Amino acid sequence: MNIISFDALRTLHLPNVRYIKPERMFAHLDEIRDADWILFPEYWQINALVHGLKKRIFPSLATYMIGHDKIEMTRAFMTVIPGNHPYTEISANTPTEADRLLDRMYYPFVAKVPKSSMGNGVFLIDNPVQWQEYCQRSEVLYVQEYLPIDRDLRIVWVGGKVIGGYWRLQAEKGFYNNISQGGQVEVSLVPKEAMELVEHVATSLDINHGGFDVAMVGSVPYMIEFNRMFGNQGIPQLQQHSDSAILEYLERHRQVDFEPFEPTPTVAV
Repeated sequence: MNIISFDALRTLHLPNVRYIKPERMFAHLDEIRDADWILFPEYWQINALVHGLKKRIFPSLATYMIGHDKIEMTRAFMTVIPGNHPYTEISANTPTEADRLLDRMYYPFVAKVPKSSMGNGVFLIDNPVQWQEYCQRSEVLYVQEYLPIDRDLRIVWVGGKVIGGYWRLQAEKGFYNNISQGGQVEVSLVPKEAMELVEHVATSLDINHGGFDVAMVGSVPYMIEFNRMFGNQGIPQLQQHSDSAILEYLERHRQVDFEPFEPTPTVAV
């Protein structure tokens, strides 16, 4: 296969892959046209590669589009797994909507700044003062029910299968389970209900590369979010497993015809 990568680190150990710096894309259009696959482009490259050059990309277009924005991600989850996603409201940041949401939600509840990651922009709201502080930080009001948990799961999905998972224990400062916020890794049994939920969501939405965050409330799994680009600090040999899964996926789909959207020509009458 003729493969081009725009991410040197994530494809470092993949064989026969040519790396091109993303900012040099337009100097290598002929090579890109000849490639069978384009790996890990940056978000700003997607329209040019998929719609302009009709190229197959990995991760998938759906992975990029859904993973780019928490609001769009949440709406997708609310569609395919309404019973396995925390109750969520998304509204314009207006005084009327702020008052309505404060009346509707029970303390404590979670508020998020939609375009954030690694636990940044996530707040536990216990009182009206904290709510007003949040409202001043976010252009959109995004609130979610608080789940009574002290840990959650990170499950890694690559190329059509789960390649690993681990528990993230709550940080000493409380609330946050993210490793970047002080959460601790615990490698132990991952419930099959959580893995089945990840498989259902990923296959339903055509996501083929992501770190999924799942909370277990009793035996019921709740999908919180997924990250298109995820760290590898929680699972030994995660990068090797990821490389193998990517190669298997590319090989499995190499003969599948790629048919990007083509508008139907208008016939003059």
